[in-house]
Amino acid sequence: MTQRIRLTKQFGFEAAHCLENYDGKCSRLHGHSYKLFVTVSGYPEQDKNSPKLGMVMDFGLLKQIVNEEIIEKFDHSVVLSNKNTCYIDQNAPMFSSVIRFPYQPTCENMLIFFASKIQNRLPKNVRLEELKLYETTDSFAQWLATDNNII
Repeated sequence: MTQRIRLTKQFGFEAAHCLENYDGKCSRLHGHSYKLFVTVSGYPEQDKNSPKLGMVMDFGLLKQIVNEEIIEKFDHSVVLSNKNTCYIDQNAPMFSSVIRFPYQPTCENMLIFFASKIQNRLPKNVRLEELKLYETTDSFAQWLATDNNII
């Protein structure tokens, strides 16, 4: 009587960004305290000899994957589009961690990038179901496997 179970782990990171050619305040360099919720699903381990008996996935492994792929890279970084024309002297200590992407660094685009990085590292029997990225306490973007035909 095995049933699919979802697990969710919350992460946080601080990052700055600006949106090139945006028609509002976000065109200026500013920072956010991001909250990332990662939800995976699978069937609990049934092997009575396994140290992971009853687990879909060890929360510690999920933490390791997300920390290595997302948090360690993005925390206290400046995230910009490759098209952003502002000059940043990466030799200056305050700009030692600048991430440039071929897209606008919105919550939506960051989630698409995060999904690809996390999916590639999950165990074969576990699937990424949902990502939720809060940019502020009351504004977030959401990525769902079902919306993207990922089964």
